[in-house]
Amino acid sequence: MISPEKFQEEIDLIIANALREDVGDGDHSSLACIPATARGGARLLVKDSGILAGVAFARQVFQTVDPALEMEVLIADGTPVKYGDVAFRVAGSSQSILKAERLVLNAMQRMSAIATKTARYAQILEGTGTRILDTRKTTPGIRALEKWAVRIGGGENHRFALYDMIMLKDNHIDFAGGIPQAIRKTRDYLERTGRDLKIIVEARNLEEVELILSEPGVHRILLDNFNYEDTRKAVKRIGGRVQTESSGGINEKTLREYAACGVDFISSGALTHSVYNLDLSLKAE
Repeated sequence: MISPEKFQEEIDLIIANALREDVGDGDHSSLACIPATARGGARLLVKDSGILAGVAFARQVFQTVDPALEMEVLIADGTPVKYGDVAFRVAGSSQSILKAERLVLNAMQRMSAIATKTARYAQILEGTGTRILDTRKTTPGIRALEKWAVRIGGGENHRFALYDMIMLKDNHIDFAGGIPQAIRKTRDYLERTGRDLKIIVEARNLEEVELILSEPGVHRILLDNFNYEDTRKAVKRIGGRVQTESSGGINEKTLREYAACGVDFISSGALTHSVYNLDLSLKAE
């Protein structure tokens, strides 16, 4: 997992790039009709129901655009919201508020959608001991925001990127010549480069589970597209020697049944790639 400092660097890059993309050489709509000295206020109005996410990010955006903007938070990240709620108020330069508006709304609408879906999955898993994970199936350029939203919704982050964990999937295994070869080459690589990275290996069937268990140094076995019966058999065979993770098209209808098989984690790309944005508006006061 990446450090908090590295994560914040990612957030800073997202803000800088988004403002570059959206503002360019100036917000000419505001510059044309609003005096530079004009001051005003706005409120973040919720027009939907779900889990609010992105308030802390919005504060960072406002501070980046104009450190003089003042933000009053009324509803914190991770709180259930409904139509008509006001999440925060912001006051200061009218031009600055308008410059930040679209980035704040785009981010919060998507983050809230992801947090809402994650909270629903986490609720389904309640009491099972199985935890819900995200994946790398994120929107290019804003992964940090989407993984932040998963945490707000009560989920946990899988690896952030290709550099903070080793995951040997089917293509790695096939290109390497098989499971034993892939694992041994990976151990050699980590020793040679002095890297301390956990190793996850994907299994496509019970025979591959046996092959993975025959090699030392594996942190977790990913049971990909296993049915319930084979998942139970795999978990029993693994016997707690390494962590277990189920993945592959698992949805709200099948989530708890897979958890009942005894896996430690379930990963779902749907948390980030299949959501509908919550309806939020920034309204002038």
